[in-house]
Amino acid sequence: MKNPDRGERKPPKRKQNTAKKTPPSAAVQELRLRAESRLQKGEKSPEEIEALTSDTDTRRLLHELQVHQIELEMQNVELQESRNHAESLRDKYIELYDFSPVGYFSLDEKGLILEVNLTGAAMLGVVRSELIGSNLTRFAESSCQSVLFNLLASVFADSGKKTDEIQLKKHGGEHFWAGLYASPAFSTDHGQKVCRMAISDVTAHKKAEEARHQVELLTHSNQELKQEIVRRQAVEEALKKSERHQKELLEQARDLQGKLRKLSHSNLHAVERERKRISRDLHDDVIQTLVGINFHLAALAEMPEITAEMLKEKIVQTQHLVEASVRSILTYALELRPPGLDDLGLVVSLNTFLKDFMKRTGIEVDFKANADEDQLGSDQRIALYRIVQTGLANVMEHAEASRVELRISETADEVSLQITDNGISFDVPGHAALRSGKHLGLISMRERAEMMGGTFRIESQPGQGTSLYVRIPITGNTGGTGGTGEEDPAEK
Repeated sequence: MKNPDRGERKPPKRKQNTAKKTPPSAAVQELRLRAESRLQKGEKSPEEIEALTSDTDTRRLLHELQVHQIELEMQNVELQESRNHAESLRDKYIELYDFSPVGYFSLDEKGLILEVNLTGAAMLGVVRSELIGSNLTRFAESSCQSVLFNLLASVFADSGKKTDEIQLKKHGGEHFWAGLYASPAFSTDHGQKVCRMAISDVTAHKKAEEARHQVELLTHSNQELKQEIVRRQAVEEALKKSERHQKELLEQARDLQGKLRKLSHSNLHAVERERKRISRDLHDDVIQTLVGINFHLAALAEMPEITAEMLKEKIVQTQHLVEASVRSILTYALELRPPGLDDLGLVVSLNTFLKDFMKRTGIEVDFKANADEDQLGSDQRIALYRIVQTGLANVMEHAEASRVELRISETADEVSLQITDNGISFDVPGHAALRSGKHLGLISMRERAEMMGGTFRIESQPGQGTSLYVRIPITGNTGGTGGTGEEDPAEK
């Protein structure tokens, strides 16, 4: 910016020293040599000296005057050198004071400007002569005037150095940030205590701080934005993963629905086959027996004459038919649900079933039980009975075995069932293969075990037969939703 006071005053031109540039001691020596040279030039002959003897006093006075003249010339040289040195120092002070990059102000307690350098006047955009006597507070922003007053009061109160930053406005209305550095001093020119204040333009520094603050805010915002992007990407990935999982679950549900439909169809076919078998057996056994009974009674009724012996014989034959019919009905009842299971217990019911099984199939069964039936609920007893029934049915139809070991044992919190045969082995199907609709006997046993909260496992190795393991937790006599005994053993 152009200094408004540059045309007002220029730095004084240093006065050139016309004297010889020699140290004071050399100048004095030169003057002394000059004086001696003059005396030598003024030497007289002996006759003239004798003639002038009467003038001795006059000559002595003249000599003293000459010496005094020499001393005055020496003092004049020294004064000239001191003057030149003082002017040089003054020029340096003016250059340092007026052309300093910082504005220097001398203020009184009210803020009146007593002294100011050219840089300070240029900062405020006012000629220095017009600035003297003005109040510095009129150049401060309205919001910063109280800060300037407090700074001056603090400086004049405790005589310490103070610093602060305020906004100043130039004469043309332009604003800038000023750094204030104030300290108390005593002015001999004004005879009072003043405040020496250095003012520097810190607008660039403030802008740099503001820019750095903005950069920090932007950096923080960018970091938050990056974190938000990462979070949203994670959420998006989680949503995609959840969507894929939902699709997989939907496909599994559809697959399970299809398998369940096949299983339901297989169960319906199994139930229909069992109904057909029961119907055929009832027709072949019970109905034929009842027809025989009816035939005997009809023949007995048509006899014109009958003796007591003949009547007794007919009655005995009819009784045999009725007994056979009762045995057939009892057999079917035992297959559907053994009546002694609830009254006599699991072990007794299994013994009854195993005797009939060994009689019908010729397969030897080694049965051992070590379990407290009082700890088993009704549904658990039914489930174990049906698993044994189904397992032995599979052995009879598929294993080609001659011997079976049946073990029931109890631990602290569960009952274990093991069925091992010495028949041929087979490839144990996986869980998915069981759900495919085949192996209905295995499905039935697994479902009954899992329905009781238990586990079902099969092991089969060549030359070692097949072993079936079931574990069911003991829950006491609770009316759970276990097997109801409505299904009969189905084929594997």
